[in-house]
Amino acid sequence: MSYPRLQNFIDGAPMANASGDVFDVINPATDEVIYQVEVADEHIQQAAIDSAKAGFAQWSAMQPIERARILHKAVALLRERNDELAKIEVLDTGKPWQEAECVDVVTGADAIEYFASLAPTVVGQQQEVAGDFYYTRKEALGVCAGIGAWNYPLQIACWKSAPALAAGNAMIFKPSEETPKGANMLAEIFIEAGVPAGVFNVVHGAAEVGQWLTTHSEIEKVSFTGEVGTGKKVMQSAASNLKDVTMELGGKSPLLVFDDADISEAVSAAMLGNFYTQGEVCTNCTRVFVQRGVYEQFMSELLERTQKNIIAGDPLDPEVNLGALISKKHQQLVLEYIDKGKQEGATVAIGGHALTPTSAPQGYFVAPTVFTDCDDNMTICREEIFGPVMSVLVFDDEQEVIERANNTPMGLAAGVMSQDLRRAHRVIHQLEAGICWINAYGASPAEMPVGGYKLSGIGRENGLEAINQYLQTKSVYVGMNQLESPF
Repeated sequence: MSYPRLQNFIDGAPMANASGDVFDVINPATDEVIYQVEVADEHIQQAAIDSAKAGFAQWSAMQPIERARILHKAVALLRERNDELAKIEVLDTGKPWQEAECVDVVTGADAIEYFASLAPTVVGQQQEVAGDFYYTRKEALGVCAGIGAWNYPLQIACWKSAPALAAGNAMIFKPSEETPKGANMLAEIFIEAGVPAGVFNVVHGAAEVGQWLTTHSEIEKVSFTGEVGTGKKVMQSAASNLKDVTMELGGKSPLLVFDDADISEAVSAAMLGNFYTQGEVCTNCTRVFVQRGVYEQFMSELLERTQKNIIAGDPLDPEVNLGALISKKHQQLVLEYIDKGKQEGATVAIGGHALTPTSAPQGYFVAPTVFTDCDDNMTICREEIFGPVMSVLVFDDEQEVIERANNTPMGLAAGVMSQDLRRAHRVIHQLEAGICWINAYGASPAEMPVGGYKLSGIGRENGLEAINQYLQTKSVYVGMNQLESPF
């Protein structure tokens, strides 16, 4: 059977590989192949490097205000084509249309808009020293690599390319092989907006293509989003030639619900942080700690709303708010975690099984699952599941829950639900996590740096910190006095 074919995007246009090797992309909601993608073989890889170097020379020589104008044109095109791009994300990822339509493309465009506006503000400094003076220049790194994940493919491509390009770098981006199309669409939009050919190239493939990016001597930096184990391998590879790295990795994040919280709002936070994008979000609060005095009230509302308000089915249906997991393999992994939770003594309060919605009977669905009677040492409370699986734990006092919340090798995100302002800030300051929310969960505006503590990452994406991580400082000392020498 013949399928549509997606090629690598090199030097401003799709480029055919020499090997002819392809892989299938499957719609998670239908279990059907929707297109095939050409692997980035050696021919593509060399072309990507050559093109990126040439693109960098042209792009970095432009005035920052010129780069800003071009990137703002790309933002306008992204917003104009929101629905078209959102549909691609739905078909590739299995996530609901009602999410992709208002989040995925919108937040990607927001990031490019934010960094485009920052580009002309990048400045060095000057200082007088002993009658001489020095000044600093902020210069682009060169050719950077971005390696994306499959849960927010277009958004991640935007988040990585936005600061890189605004700072004057070129980027070779490898999307997940499970969700590759959005990156190509972004590359086309950049070209249409006036970004020079080669400044944003897209290469396709699995781990071996990522390995090539992380070890290539002419790539100056790698920005990776994915799980902890893969992140360690990427960092080891990048260390071979001292590449700079940004790592946005996994988490096992806590949500702390105190007895003075607005319980309905706390339930909203817990559901957002476990069931949005069918649980496939790295910052998800999969450990929900509820103070004993409000536990029954919290559970009652949580189970009622989970039963009544969640609609699984064809992700293109605007009424659907729970989509399919990314693959059959991942669905099976999530179900295995659920079985392990049962075996280790946790109670399934709701869910705990695969779903076969009438409108998408072949899809990789798992019912929203809530475990109670959980222990901190259970596998479901220690390991990242990346599915719609929530573990609810009970606590009694503030210091106890802080210690339990921090008892994990990861530290990506955390949330506190409390109407006591002093308590909320006191507690959040003690939680070992890089992205924290008070009486909110999941919001990541482009202005706010995001990244993890401990095994959850290195460096930050978004915010002022991100653009600085795509720049290097050159110091220039200017002698204003006669140079003295003992020789």
